[in-house]
Amino acid sequence: MILTQPRDPRFITIRRGGTLSDAHHRLLALWAAACAEHVLHFFEEARPGDERPRQAIELIHAWTRGEIPMRQAHQAAFVANAAGRGVSGAAKFAALAAGQAVAVAHVAAHELGAAAYAIRAAQAAAPEDEREQAGRQECHWQRQQLPDEIRELVLDDQRLRNEACWSVFGARDA
Repeated sequence: MILTQPRDPRFITIRRGGTLSDAHHRLLALWAAACAEHVLHFFEEARPGDERPRQAIELIHAWTRGEIPMRQAHQAAFVANAAGRGVSGAAKFAALAAGQAVAVAHVAAHELGAAAYAIRAAQAAAPEDEREQAGRQECHWQRQQLPDEIRELVLDDQRLRNEACWSVFGARDA
């Protein structure tokens, strides 16, 4: 389970009683989308023509621009996750990363799920003896994409929820 209880108030928007600003919520969503998009090719190679994960990523971008309501973005998470049911390995994890990314509109803490599934996709795509290194490289790439405004928040979240995320964020500076 990627989401832990109790929920971290740093990932709950101010209007819902937490401390997360709307601007930082959007940055978390954009970072999650970048993580998912980075591995999306694994799904698209396995299922050419199945646009569900890509459309989910496009919808999270639309949500960050204020073009669609949260509910529409949230519904896309179920659709992207359903795409993952028909495949396995890297393709499945890539679809799940897209589902987690678009779910950030509803619950900001899904940002870590998008990143964790993207790392799992990179690991699954690599030869068995290179999986650990592939995961570290993907984690490093993701961290390079972090905007300064949310960098410490996400890195601390990775530390706190690493175990719940299959320990894919192991090395602080992978």
